Amino acid sequence: MKKHLPNALTCLNLFCGCLALSFIFGTPAPEAQPTSAYWLPLVQAAYLIGLAAVADFFDGLVARALHVSSPIGKDLDSLADMVSFGVVPGAILFKLLQTSLPEVGLPTWMAYSAFIVSIFSALRLAKFNNDTRQSDSFIGLPTPACTLLVAALPLILHQDSFGLTSIILNPWILLALTLVLSGLLVAELPLFALKFKNLRWQDNSLRFIFLLLSLGLLIGLGYVAIPLIILLYVGLSILKPAGA
Repeated sequence: MKKHLPNALTCLNLFCGCLALSFIFGTPAPEAQPTSAYWLPLVQAAYLIGLAAVADFFDGLVARALHVSSPIGKDLDSLADMVSFGVVPGAILFKLLQTSLPEVGLPTWMAYSAFIVSIFSALRLAKFNNDTRQSDSFIGLPTPACTLLVAALPLILHQDSFGLTSIILNPWILLALTLVLSGLLVAELPLFALKFKNLRWQDNSLRFIFLLLSLGLLIGLGYVAIPLIILLYVGLSILKPAGA
């Protein structure tokens, strides 16, 4: 029975991604000036993606703990990730662009460019499965990190206490974000993984620093902290000392 537990968590990841897509594409037609309630379906999708990320984190952890990893589990994980962390971020950006493009007189067909993120997510996942350098760390932004950043945007819009709506719904910023994230997904950029082989500070100082700073940002800024945490993750990875 235990050998099926990691795959069950992977399937939970996939199920959450499918539900998230149903909420995203169930969002009503774009409004001229969206209210807080307008973003609710995307907010529900974001929560589901958070659950998918938790399931994705624990499926590998449980597989290693139970020594039940298999090629099928690896392939299933990538297929689930392609939905939850590949199609979903493209769909969220698509909906945001659908809402923002008419406001500046740009054609709505430009919203389809959001799915560039989905294409590069597929490339990222295929690269990861065939890159032996990524067993203990990452090269390029992991798809869950990319998706959590994108999923945070409707959460911020829903409870915008910092006045960021006009920035987030600027179509040029959304298009730029699409291109930047797509590039980071496949960039030759070494990034540390949150895999603890032990709990000693000297072996995990970078991970502990990241988690402590992330916790402080979440407490102080709420949902606004999520994009900042992803930036912090990339920044600490770039600045980390050799061998860390």
